[in-house]
Amino acid sequence: MKKVIKKALTLLSVYYAYMIEYRAELILWVLAGSLPIILMGVWIQAAQNGKFGLTPVDFARYFLAVFLVRQFTGVWVIWEFEREVVEGKLSSRLLQPLDPVWHHVSSHLSERVARMPFAFLLVILFFVLYPQAFWLPSFANLVLFAVSVMLAFALRFVIQYTLAMFAFWTERASALENFWLLFYLFLSGIIAPLEVFPEPVRAIVLLTPFPYLINFPASLLVGLPVDITRGFLTMIGWFLVFLGVNRLLWRRGLKQYSGMGA
Repeated sequence: MKKVIKKALTLLSVYYAYMIEYRAELILWVLAGSLPIILMGVWIQAAQNGKFGLTPVDFARYFLAVFLVRQFTGVWVIWEFEREVVEGKLSSRLLQPLDPVWHHVSSHLSERVARMPFAFLLVILFFVLYPQAFWLPSFANLVLFAVSVMLAFALRFVIQYTLAMFAFWTERASALENFWLLFYLFLSGIIAPLEVFPEPVRAIVLLTPFPYLINFPASLLVGLPVDITRGFLTMIGWFLVFLGVNRLLWRRGLKQYSGMGA
């Protein structure tokens, strides 16, 4: 157990040092995730002229929560893994007594820590500019939010890492992620909260993993009504499904990789 903890801390410290070398790039990544703040203005204006069941303040808080969730759950493993396979760099990782996935996990977690100060500065700026949206979530909501964000990151990561496995058979596995993003943007709650969806559409969307990546954690933070038990069970269920597919593709992909002479 001590060896595992030591390896984990070493990986995290190495990748954290790597991340803070690129502070300017981190700021750009944070700003790149500010789409919800832009959409917030659109929905606030729409709420003033229409009936959506949410007030302008509700929309402001929701999209701020979406911004925070995206800061914690951003994933780019498919592009890194694709490059490793295409350039043959995966071979050296396979020689190490450690599954290559832990290098990617460590880099993602370290990047979370490095970008948080910039994200929270934007949150403070948001409340300065829009003070009527300020609120303090309850302790229970904060705990549920923290757990849901960790599960959302794990689910988002395993989904993208599963798609990355197709790099063993094609040089453009990232094209699958681009296709996935079309559904992710519209069904996860980034563009609009699920509360504004028609009921039949919402019922179908809730069967997919998309709303649990953004809408579910964001709703928990701002106190919008959600089925908490169903949400967590659905996230765990989808995580196990993609994890099983991932391990199957990994084993078959390694045979393909070695068969190519790598």
